[in-house]
Amino acid sequence: MQGRARVDIEVFRHLFTALAEEMGAALRRAAFSPNIKERCDFSCALFDPAGTPVALGDHMPVHLGAMPMSVSSALTALGPLGAGDVAILNDPFEGGSHLPDITLLAPVTAPGDGERLAYVAARAHHSDIGGMSAGSMPLATEIYQEGFRIPPVLLVREGERVAEVWRLLMANVRTPAEREGDLEAQLAALHTGRRRLLDIRARVGTDALLAAQREVLRYADALLAEGIGRIPDGTWGAGDHLEGDGVNEAPVPVRARLTVAGRRVRIDFTGSAPQVEGGINAPAAVTASACRYVVRSVVEDLLGMELPAGGGSMRALEVLVPERSVVNAHHPAAVAAGNVETSQRVTDVVLRCFGGALPDRIPALSQGTMNNTAVGGLDPATRLPFSYYETVGGGMGAGPRGPGLSGVHTHMSNTLNTPVEALEHAYPFRVRCYALRCGSGGAGTHRGGDGLRRDLEFLTDAQVSIWSERRRRGPEGRSGGRPGAPGENLLLRGNRPRRLPSKVTLTVRAGDVLSVRSPGGGGFGVPARRDAEAAGAGRRGATGDTDG
Repeated sequence: MQGRARVDIEVFRHLFTALAEEMGAALRRAAFSPNIKERCDFSCALFDPAGTPVALGDHMPVHLGAMPMSVSSALTALGPLGAGDVAILNDPFEGGSHLPDITLLAPVTAPGDGERLAYVAARAHHSDIGGMSAGSMPLATEIYQEGFRIPPVLLVREGERVAEVWRLLMANVRTPAEREGDLEAQLAALHTGRRRLLDIRARVGTDALLAAQREVLRYADALLAEGIGRIPDGTWGAGDHLEGDGVNEAPVPVRARLTVAGRRVRIDFTGSAPQVEGGINAPAAVTASACRYVVRSVVEDLLGMELPAGGGSMRALEVLVPERSVVNAHHPAAVAAGNVETSQRVTDVVLRCFGGALPDRIPALSQGTMNNTAVGGLDPATRLPFSYYETVGGGMGAGPRGPGLSGVHTHMSNTLNTPVEALEHAYPFRVRCYALRCGSGGAGTHRGGDGLRRDLEFLTDAQVSIWSERRRRGPEGRSGGRPGAPGENLLLRGNRPRRLPSKVTLTVRAGDVLSVRSPGGGGFGVPARRDAEAAGAGRRGATGDTDG
């Protein structure tokens, strides 16, 4: 590639990425709910006129990898969107992830001639979208129980809000004022992206802008192919399982086979469990998203540089998912936790496959769960319904270059925590404990990161749903490293701790304390003897603290 052309591509690459990041900043500033404003549970992206991702913000991998399928579904159902149109959808069987994740999509058209320059999209996790339990993360057995499902429809037509669609949505959620505020924030993010792209077009012209999008995609595809070409040809398999589906306790297998041939990669999930009754079924978009994330991460490590945000078209990656399986759910499967938990297990399995091809580069397993907690009830201060959702960080797996981080979100989750002050201000909760689980990371030449303990005292009766994993067995170490400690969920009522399943919906009383204790990450490399002994003592402390 000529030097000047490479410079031009880099300039546009960073302009497009900054656009997506600025969309995210606008969304966060304008949002109402702590889940979006504080935890940053959202993602923004720029797509070319055909719907191919050009730039993704540094947001949620599980959102970003699935958004192309949402965009494709919207454009198939509605046709090319016109100036002033905004589409809305959350249908997991139309490229969505799970029902709380609502995606808005709008075109950017040139003033005057109306030529379509791009699409901008914003996806955000709304803390309630209806359904059988507050927070819309119930232990359901069909999609209808999980909340209000929105196929691709227009929310705004030619600049005017479609009032009937808006009213229909607000009539089916527990917290309509908060939902309205968060949707308005998403619309503001789209406006920000549109304005910024038109600024770029005013400086360089339409032809140069469209050419730059094509060149950034071409460059990303070339880098991806180059990175894949550095992986040895061959086939490697791996498997793991989920700890039940929320209805049944039996393990649910996830298996994958990785084939590298030249500059192409195929990941085949044949052998994974059939679609199950409970809500851990992952839509195909979620599975593809996890695969895109892993392939992009591996290639960036091999190249020693970041791919252009979005990773290109990913034409070099083929993902095969059996129909009606836990990694390719079909209607009317329950899918609430497929997005948050099964995506993490898919990531673990695909990373283990790459571990066969690149044994000295792949890290130990991270916590492998998002520790999802949804709470809802009636706020005694306002006498209005409230709904809260959060995920809890944990231990990152150690790698060949150093230890894992402690108390962080890993892999498919890239959110922040909700600060204690913001949480206690907005909801009838009190945070009784928020600390690292010291010693929960696996021992090794490089230690795994430690998990977290987060205790919520409820100041009113409420309904709670938990979706979590790695409660029976901690994340594996690598190259002789020890596993991280498994997580725990406890309900503390008075002085009597009660151990909860990894997946549960229950009613709590005022004064109860929910203690979510996340797993540590696996260690990397054989630990020194004294380190292994210390880790064993630390793990006993991390897992045995069942008193309040």
